[in-house]
Amino acid sequence: MPEVTTTVLLPATPEGVAEAARLLRAGHPVGMPTETVYGLAAPCFDEAALARVFEAKERPTFDPLIVHVDAPGAPALDALAAAGLVRPDALEAPARARVEALAAAFWPGPLTLVLPKDPRVPDLATAGLATVGVRAPRHPVARALLRAAGTPLAAPSANRFGRISPTTAADVLAELGGRVAAVLDGGPAEVGLESTVVAVAPDGAVTLLRPGGVPAEEVARVAGVAPARAAPPRPGQGLAAPGALESHYAPARPLALLPAPVAALTAAQADALLAPAAGARAVGLLAFADPGAGERLAALVGRPVVARTLTATGDLAEAARGLFAALRALDAAEVDLLLAEPCPVEAGLGHAIADRLRRAAAPRPGA
Repeated sequence: MPEVTTTVLLPATPEGVAEAARLLRAGHPVGMPTETVYGLAAPCFDEAALARVFEAKERPTFDPLIVHVDAPGAPALDALAAAGLVRPDALEAPARARVEALAAAFWPGPLTLVLPKDPRVPDLATAGLATVGVRAPRHPVARALLRAAGTPLAAPSANRFGRISPTTAADVLAELGGRVAAVLDGGPAEVGLESTVVAVAPDGAVTLLRPGGVPAEEVARVAGVAPARAAPPRPGQGLAAPGALESHYAPARPLALLPAPVAALTAAQADALLAPAAGARAVGLLAFADPGAGERLAALVGRPVVARTLTATGDLAEAARGLFAALRALDAAEVDLLLAEPCPVEAGLGHAIADRLRRAAAPRPGA
């Protein structure tokens, strides 16, 4: 457990950014806003500061971090090499062309590129892998902090390991208050889901390691090839990307993913879902686009239901933006079990939403 400190909430003013940068240069991790989720930032070449990130999050060291940079411009690879992060010479011409095209299309923004790393990047930041994940966030406060800090920042999500990712400064304080020096408040996250993680191999092959804020279809359009899907991680190996474990993004209460929307559930299906929690006094429901789903579920299970609806119109961006906040609210409600409707679309942002729900509902290690 890290040494308990007082966590300061810093405003997104020039003075607040300057203070956050001062703390970072002194080796203290700081909660940082981005357009995806809030990150827990530390200078990427400071191994002692990186160790404090892992300690504060209770994060295993086999899970690599993403390094954040200010938008590098073109050519992106030259800028990343000058920053001591990647080795363009390890990439063949088709790979370099794809990296430059993806960076030009999606940076700054919610895309992480996994590339051959420069030896100067500490193994602690990359789980000992020969690659490093790099992203240029578009949040203006994140970019201001990167410029003020004067160094790339390694920043996983600012929550305890495996838990729901934070989309507001208040979420970070709830997760890590007393564990980190400060949180820079940049308002609610615009995207609400983590970045898409794409590996570009030396020969130019493209692999989707994690769905996220940039749809895989858009990656394929720009790269000129559909990204391959990553194989599940093998026991004992470092993860190729964060968020790749079967169980992740999980609330403290048990969560079950419904086999169908509440409107299509039978009484038998509802009873089966509640069987492991027969004594549940109340149930939490994450509905996708049906404001009446809570009342329908209450009639099926004969118990009070606390419901949150992600979107009234089926808008995937709205659903993604509110997903983690809704899960946090239900987890804090007086309920004994959480249920979630499946995402009805598994394309575009729906792919990332469905991925997060599956991992949040997956069996937990040791459970």
